[in-house]
Amino acid sequence: MQTLAVLMDNIDEIKPYKDTTFALMLAAQRRGMQVMIFEQQDWRVRDGEVRAYVRTVELFDRDEEYCRVLNEEEIDLTSADVVLQRKDPPFNLRYIYDSYMLDLLVGQGVTVINPPAALRNINEKFAISQIPQCTPPTLITKSREDILDFLREHKEAVLKPLDGMGGMGIFKLSLGDKNISAILDAMNPDGLETLMVQGFLPQVTEGDKRILIINGEAVDHGLARLPKEGEFRANLAAGGRGVVQPLTEREWWLVEQVKPLIEREGLHLVGLDVIGGHVTEINVTSPTCMREIENATGQDIAGRFWETLAKKIAE
Repeated sequence: MQTLAVLMDNIDEIKPYKDTTFALMLAAQRRGMQVMIFEQQDWRVRDGEVRAYVRTVELFDRDEEYCRVLNEEEIDLTSADVVLQRKDPPFNLRYIYDSYMLDLLVGQGVTVINPPAALRNINEKFAISQIPQCTPPTLITKSREDILDFLREHKEAVLKPLDGMGGMGIFKLSLGDKNISAILDAMNPDGLETLMVQGFLPQVTEGDKRILIINGEAVDHGLARLPKEGEFRANLAAGGRGVVQPLTEREWWLVEQVKPLIEREGLHLVGLDVIGGHVTEINVTSPTCMREIENATGQDIAGRFWETLAKKIAE
């Protein structure tokens, strides 16, 4: 029996009906894999050996009592066939240390998804600078003057930290707004924080679309996240509403533009954020929205993930 070890957040706090990690674990279980879970505090490295306190679980596709613990033990993590890294951001030093541990496993022959080197290489916001033909006007800087000049040029802009998720810490700036100085003071008090500024895309009212790319191929539908009334952020965590839609011709083109980066980094699961035909982020740490797309289309995307992964490993 193949074994899957999943580094994740507390399983007791997930929402099974919409959790992509849960979907992937369920699909692995259906394929006969033994599923084990552990959290950031559960691993240690002694003299080069990676060990973790894991819980072997049985999963049930329901909203209550969806996980039963079968066994708890400390194991050598190299005994796992696959380690799935699904810890949510922020991408901080804890995340970096996790990646070093995962590097050791890769070196000892364990398949780690997504590869730890790729997690470090691909900052989910900064990485779009590698595909400028696909993005809105974008500035990455520490300089307040740079940001103000950009705002004077574009009149409206979106300001983001580089390490958040789910819409956290994102502000819309409008030329003439009296709160701009206060926002910049809060986000970059010492002038040493690197921030991203993007031209505001009014098409966000039509949806911030999540496109999933699994083992190099895009799913043919994406989840358009629509902002709630009075809000510009469309993230589901910020109250957005999801509508599943087929990919447009432009979005298929965007996927093709991103593929060389995906192939170079060896990424297995990627989530593009697309607004008005522009890529705004490339999600590689723990891309979501798989269950919503599955439920609307009837596709077994999580099952396809493991099937195509097995083919890639065999090749």
